[in-house]
Amino acid sequence: MQTKHTNTRTLSEHTGRLSVDEHYASAEDSTTASLKKQDSLLSSNTTSISAGAAHGGVALVGAGSDGAARATPYEAPASLASGVPRKSYDSKALPIRTDGSLDYDALYEDESDNDLSMESHGSVVTHLLSQVKIGMDLTKVVLPTFILERRSLLEMYADYFAHPDLFLRIADLKEPRERMIQVVRWYLSAYHAGRKSSVAKKPYNPILGEIFQCHWDIPEMPTGDDTSNVEVKDGPVPWCRRDQLTFIAEQVSHHPPISAFYAEHHNKKISFAAHVWTKSKFLGLSIGVHNIGQGTVTLCDLNEEYIVTFPNGYGRSILTIPWIELGGTITITSPQTGYRADIDFITKPFYGGKKNRIQGEIYGPNDKKSFVSIAGEWSGLMEYKFNDGSKPSKFETFVDVNSIPIFKKKVRPVADQDDNESRKVWREVTAGLKMNDIEKATNAKFQVEQKQREEAKERKETFGEWETKYFKGVGESWIYTTPLLHRLTLEKRDSKR
Repeated sequence: MQTKHTNTRTLSEHTGRLSVDEHYASAEDSTTASLKKQDSLLSSNTTSISAGAAHGGVALVGAGSDGAARATPYEAPASLASGVPRKSYDSKALPIRTDGSLDYDALYEDESDNDLSMESHGSVVTHLLSQVKIGMDLTKVVLPTFILERRSLLEMYADYFAHPDLFLRIADLKEPRERMIQVVRWYLSAYHAGRKSSVAKKPYNPILGEIFQCHWDIPEMPTGDDTSNVEVKDGPVPWCRRDQLTFIAEQVSHHPPISAFYAEHHNKKISFAAHVWTKSKFLGLSIGVHNIGQGTVTLCDLNEEYIVTFPNGYGRSILTIPWIELGGTITITSPQTGYRADIDFITKPFYGGKKNRIQGEIYGPNDKKSFVSIAGEWSGLMEYKFNDGSKPSKFETFVDVNSIPIFKKKVRPVADQDDNESRKVWREVTAGLKMNDIEKATNAKFQVEQKQREEAKERKETFGEWETKYFKGVGESWIYTTPLLHRLTLEKRDSKR
């Protein structure tokens, strides 16, 4: 990975959102009885902790989410320290090419779940929980390898575009009111696609400077023709065409751990840019993650923006069968048109109630009463109704995420990737996890993080600063250096000369 040298910026928490402590409180975590139950479970049950997972666009990045790679008994296995050779690959467990090499591309595309045996990790759970206290920042604790999902956090953020057709349709609508409704529809449809496992697991913490690139083909929405759909050489994925949706993510900061990502469709003249910083807390029987940052949809032809915030994430029931839920209030606002939306991600009550519920309202410019109400489950059917008399006041389908297709992203082969691209960085960890060989995965993870430690030490000794490649820090935000709007503006200016 190239040694680049940037500003490491600390984002302050946005005061307009629910405070972490206010929303982290839940019936599952608020009583002394819960802690007593935890102690009894530890002594009688050897089940594993699998929290700190990713669901949709929200990363439950628990321990070590600041990117720090700390040497612990789980990070530096004895087999590695003693020089014992790693096991060879089991061709029955992994995809092997005809030349005998491991097919990493097929490995990453395989989304089947290993269903790791949780009972075999009881001692790890006991050791882990002995290190933590209620309210503790989990960046101080390193989570064991066996809870990892087989992909990087940066790749997980691409799940925001699992339904790229809903995103691109925003640019086709003529009225600002309809565009606002479509932005909300796309955004609420984005959170169900990220579940890759039957139990809650967490993606790899990206190393500083890590990059992930991909794109989507949307044949249902053709734009341009074979002549005009040339490669966008100055775009985020330079080998992709104007009629493809392209995506790039970069880990731009180490302390705190900040990820930035950007997507665009040249022909539709639409883009999305975001930065996210995750802050984790141990809550007793669950893990809570506050997602700090924001994203912006930009419609280039209209010079119109829609600014979105992110819900909090929770890993529940970490001593039994872990599961994920989202909570908190998010906002979507358009400064240019005045339209706005408030969406509540409702956490499940301790007794009864449904999981994954949302409730939202969309408001017109300067309106105190919403003209649209939305209700349902972000993992299933969401319905809406109009409150202003413009349409019949009854609930109809807003979007049913289980009845619309997920578009598969396309990633270039691992063999063609640079050393700092996500799938290449974590390929051996992914192989170990797929084999259910936790020792192999832990060894590989240690090697990745040890390299990062050595590079950080070298920068410190030479007083060097890290330089990001695709994003730059501006105040408390991180922006893509050459967004589509900027490039189109330059093209228009140059054409007039």
